[in-house]
Amino acid sequence: MSDPSHTSQFALLGQRRFAPFFWTQFLGAGNDNLFKFAFTVLVTYQLNLSWLPPKQAGLAIGALFILPFVLFSATSGQLADKYDKARLMRLVKSLEIVIMALAAFGFYAVNVPVLLSCVFLMGLHSTLFGPVKYAYLPQHLDDREITGGNGMVEMGTFVSILLGNLAGGLLVATPIVGPQHVAIACVVVAVLGRLTAQAIPASPSTDPNLAINWNPITETWRNLKLAHGQLAVFRSLLGISWMWFFGAVFLANFPSFAKEVLHGDEHVASLLLMVFSVGIGVGSLLCEVLSRRHVEIGLVPLGAIGMSIFAIDLYFASRGLPPANTLGVGQFLAQHAHWRVLADLALLALFAGLYSVPMYALIQMRAQPSHRARIIAANNILNALFMIASSILAGALLGAGFSIPELFLTVGVANAVVAFYIFLVVPEYLLRFIAFIVSRLVYRFRLSGDHHIPTQGAAVLVCNHVSFVDAVLLMAASPRPIRFLMDHRIFRLPVLGWMFKLAKAIPIAPQKEDPATYEAAFAAARAVLDDDEIVCIFPEGGITRDGTLQPFKGGVMKLVENHPDMPVVPMALQNLWGSYFSRVEQGQAMVRPFRRGMFSRVGLVAGAPIPAKDVTPELLRERVAALLGTADGVTAQPAKA
Repeated sequence: MSDPSHTSQFALLGQRRFAPFFWTQFLGAGNDNLFKFAFTVLVTYQLNLSWLPPKQAGLAIGALFILPFVLFSATSGQLADKYDKARLMRLVKSLEIVIMALAAFGFYAVNVPVLLSCVFLMGLHSTLFGPVKYAYLPQHLDDREITGGNGMVEMGTFVSILLGNLAGGLLVATPIVGPQHVAIACVVVAVLGRLTAQAIPASPSTDPNLAINWNPITETWRNLKLAHGQLAVFRSLLGISWMWFFGAVFLANFPSFAKEVLHGDEHVASLLLMVFSVGIGVGSLLCEVLSRRHVEIGLVPLGAIGMSIFAIDLYFASRGLPPANTLGVGQFLAQHAHWRVLADLALLALFAGLYSVPMYALIQMRAQPSHRARIIAANNILNALFMIASSILAGALLGAGFSIPELFLTVGVANAVVAFYIFLVVPEYLLRFIAFIVSRLVYRFRLSGDHHIPTQGAAVLVCNHVSFVDAVLLMAASPRPIRFLMDHRIFRLPVLGWMFKLAKAIPIAPQKEDPATYEAAFAAARAVLDDDEIVCIFPEGGITRDGTLQPFKGGVMKLVENHPDMPVVPMALQNLWGSYFSRVEQGQAMVRPFRRGMFSRVGLVAGAPIPAKDVTPELLRERVAALLGTADGVTAQPAKA
């Protein structure tokens, strides 16, 4: 398979570069939610405040928590780029102890204004921690660990949210002394977080000479412009922000949903959060398995589809439930109709995990290291704005008479519309999704030597040409976008032609047939390489008609003539000859839909890179033939059923 040195993402928990950071993040997220959920339950079930009615309490607390992200994210991003991240995390965790001491007083005195101020202060704590958190990982994890590391962090975050909410709900529900128990727990968890932060290894500044701009308005605008400079990154920020808009509607309304729609008590509200958190955690962990350790943004459309399907079904599952007295967890689970609600929540959350983790990993990988934390701060600003908009819109819809299930239906439909728009303006997501489907469902795709594909800098990929879907399988193999030099005639095909235009493939014609197109193609490809991107060329000049490896033409030499040190990576597609997309039907392809080869095992092997100055067409053909693994290095392997 891939790099044999790879170990499971769980192995990171045994390494100092990750474990102390993971547990610090875990305890911080848990404490946030222990405090917030206990407070929400307190004002929803135990207090009767005319100025903070139960139906609006969750939304108000959520909005107050995220307000500091709007006000202070720009400053926190600068601090994370300028100073050592380990030192900053220790300072932030010390601040958490002070905030939780104040919250303890608020719980003991049942002083709601003090507790509301602590919600704002914990939002400030999270604002300061966020950019440090996501900028820390790329400094300590390599390119093939970043998806797994993000998956672990997302899983840990939502498991800690689950435990925090469960603990908060259980403790605050204790008769008479519940608020006091919450106060003690918040302080203890804050102290534990500070202790784990002490073991985080040094994470040197990425921009020590940065001059801090303390004006949050001008710096916020500067950060957004900085993020907009890299469109793929900026659009990923918007995608993540939409996910938080979507998720905030559910998280903020779980207590009211449990009480008013499902007729459950505080423990049922905790059960909903538990199911949701487990779903997010499972989805986050699945990302590394499904992505094969790459930053696989093809999972994003899959996640978006699942989010909409199960949000819409949640409306139908929770509509028309019979009236009941307040149900405990056992009574709630005894009714079969409630299991569909729980399944919808679990699957909705699982797909949200598949949606978010690849986007976070893409931002970390493609943002410039010197201002990565400020890009993440821009992400936090956008997240906060979207979550505030979510709270306002949800409050307005509820105030206009929408039921909570109708609110869930509305955001489910809106998610489908937004996702469709995102995939139109960022076709890379859609293309990677298509590549993901082809390589996982149409074929059983096996990838070897993928560690030879450069994760940074310009490179040329050279591959045999066996079928009409060769480029799609190569897309699935690379964590980075590939620009293909492809025969201009393929662009006339109804579906594949549209897809390759979307992928910005470069049309090329034989020099004798159309010299202008030939020269324009190489000029465009060289410009791509000058931008430190990847170009793939099929040097046989066309798809094989008999399954044999054809002589390599000299186009690759023209492509790399000004880049003597550029890596040229030989690659071999195996077992595609004989499939539906190969020219096996007397020189024709795509003739018999259920032809032998569909759902068959196919492979792609990447060989060690060759410096461009040493490349010849003959050498590249020899390397590709050797990767095919045939006796004479000529015959392509037949597809196996």
